[in-house]
Amino acid sequence: MTLVILTILVLAYVLIATENVTKVNRAAVAIFAGTVGWVLYVCFGMDFVTSEHLADYSRFLHLGDADSTSTTVKYYISRNIFLPWVGRAAEIVLFLLATMTIVEILNNNGCFDFVRQLLRTRSSKKMLWTLAIVTFLISINLDNLTTTVMMLTMMHAIIPSRRQRMIYGSAILLAANCGGALTVIGNPEGLVLWNSGAVTATVFSFSLLLPCLAAWLIPTAMMMRMLPERVDSEWIVMPFRGDDTRLNAWQRQLMLFVGIGGLWFIPTFHSITKLSPFLGALCVLSILWIVNEIFNRKLMNMDAMVERRTPRVLQYGVIQMILFVMGMIMAVGVVKESGAFDDLMNLLGGGEERPNVWLHGIAAGVLSTVLDNFATAMNFFSLHDVVGLGDPSMVLDPNYSTNGLYWQVVAYCVMAGGNVLGIGTISGLALMKMEHMHIGWFFRNIGSKALVGGVAGLAILWLSHTLMGGTMYLMI
Repeated sequence: MTLVILTILVLAYVLIATENVTKVNRAAVAIFAGTVGWVLYVCFGMDFVTSEHLADYSRFLHLGDADSTSTTVKYYISRNIFLPWVGRAAEIVLFLLATMTIVEILNNNGCFDFVRQLLRTRSSKKMLWTLAIVTFLISINLDNLTTTVMMLTMMHAIIPSRRQRMIYGSAILLAANCGGALTVIGNPEGLVLWNSGAVTATVFSFSLLLPCLAAWLIPTAMMMRMLPERVDSEWIVMPFRGDDTRLNAWQRQLMLFVGIGGLWFIPTFHSITKLSPFLGALCVLSILWIVNEIFNRKLMNMDAMVERRTPRVLQYGVIQMILFVMGMIMAVGVVKESGAFDDLMNLLGGGEERPNVWLHGIAAGVLSTVLDNFATAMNFFSLHDVVGLGDPSMVLDPNYSTNGLYWQVVAYCVMAGGNVLGIGTISGLALMKMEHMHIGWFFRNIGSKALVGGVAGLAILWLSHTLMGGTMYLMI
């Protein structure tokens, strides 16, 4: 049955990697793999529990003074194996939902209108770097899908030329992915590592700063040669948001400060309280929502406020991403509980030698070029547990401890690999659908440049670890 569950996961990966050909939504595939996998796990629960959780199950029976029956095993799986994975998935999903709602409230109140003003230029190179820098800075604080869609929408309304939009949109995609990989709140992969205790926010960002900058700046600089001297742009009045905003400048600035400043405070909140980061995100959302209601109290009639009282964050694209993340965590979780990952690591020799960290990272990067980078990352993260968590005396290999090299390498490589063909991220698929872009064009014009930047960033990460090595680990 372990082989059956593993086969379902592999088939799901094939469908996800070929979504642009099969037209089967990756979120539906992930949810199917996760739900069917757990149903099969429960059907053969006695075998899995006795082989993977025998000691805990025996303790469970002893405390409850119960006999080992089919019903008892199912109850044990439901409460002690299944629900913890639901909790892990819910932490990520609730954080994404909160941050996406924050972005929608800010955008709906015109807090990002200053970006459109920065784009008032006829210089193609200035336009490129303005889009790239603003996207990079925003994606550091917000998830890369939301940032990409928001910036693509702004860019699409300004630039009429489809070819130029393809270039500028690609620059937005690279900036959003690299910026998102730089922080623990910038994409789901970082959130998974942060929630599991594999990394801390400050060390993670510090370690990946130079590699992410290289992966972003090098291809963006190379893209400058693809543009003419002057860009064709068209301008309209400020966007009408249904009821439109009547907020003045200081009100918009205050809302931006509450939203973005609150997100900056979440790592500190987590460090102080040790509570899940999604609780901090929900707290920020509640405060921003209250400020939003106060500032727009004059528009509280039913017709004017209908769009603002129901944020558009609940649209199909965002729900799709959330369901995909939920499905992938559940699917990987059932394979993890079946013992398949442990068997794989034993087959590979345990992964204890330091060179294996880099081999795993390169393999993750190659796989993420065609497979979604979150799905790829979840598999490689599941190959190892965080050793010595909360107890430094238990650290056997610093590569897999908190802030270990393995987590940084895999997180960076899946991001860099996802930029090569564009289909390795949901953000890339959004760009390709919006601009009707083909994979071949993307690789020839953008992906090859992203590959150069990604390799350069990996070399920087390797060099910094080689030069600093044990000293950096002692500092951490």
